[in-house]
Amino acid sequence: MPVVARDDHLPAVAAERLLPAALRQRFAAPPSWVPELPGDGGRWSDRAPTPASVLVPLVARPEGLTVLLTRRTDHLHDHAGQISFPGGRAEPQELGDPVATALRETEEEVGLARRHIEVIGRLPVYTTITAYDVTPVVALVEPGFELALDPFEVAEAFEVPLDFLMTPAHHQRHEIDVPDGVRRHFLSMPWPAASRHATGAAGAGSIAVLPDEYFIWGATAAMLRNLYRFLAA
Repeated sequence: MPVVARDDHLPAVAAERLLPAALRQRFAAPPSWVPELPGDGGRWSDRAPTPASVLVPLVARPEGLTVLLTRRTDHLHDHAGQISFPGGRAEPQELGDPVATALRETEEEVGLARRHIEVIGRLPVYTTITAYDVTPVVALVEPGFELALDPFEVAEAFEVPLDFLMTPAHHQRHEIDVPDGVRRHFLSMPWPAASRHATGAAGAGSIAVLPDEYFIWGATAAMLRNLYRFLAA
């Protein structure tokens, strides 16, 4: 996709704001702010939005916080091969409790045990073009965990430094004309695979074919951009 702009005119989030204690404090006493990207714009479906949640897992590595992301398998009907947070739709008994959905889906998709997860807050609901109301649940994750990826849904789990994602110079803007004649705008945050911190790959004992670059875009990039606005406010 052609890059129409980069946001290198915006400042990066200061390093001291990306420490676990600072993040706990920010979510405990949030500033006055408005999410930049409340949704994808428009809907492909006429159905009422379905409640869903994702976990934004911030792993407390010695060198700094990282964001645990997944690469979806290539055979899936929806969002095949895309980079995403672990998460999914709410079960009936979880309606009104997005944290429960995020924790359950994370455990099912990547096997991250709840004892390693400290939920510190939420970001505003993000409405997708496919009619999901997604609540991003932000959590700190203690190292020492072992992942067990669902081989049907998840091809790979990897980590990206939070400071990279909270630096708008790495945020690219794209435009595309879709078949219905509407011009769509979206963000991307490409992460070079040579810098990967590989956390796990589906199919133990198999040889994983890993990408040369992780193209973080769409709803995942938009929610990360909203996190940037929240932390920079």
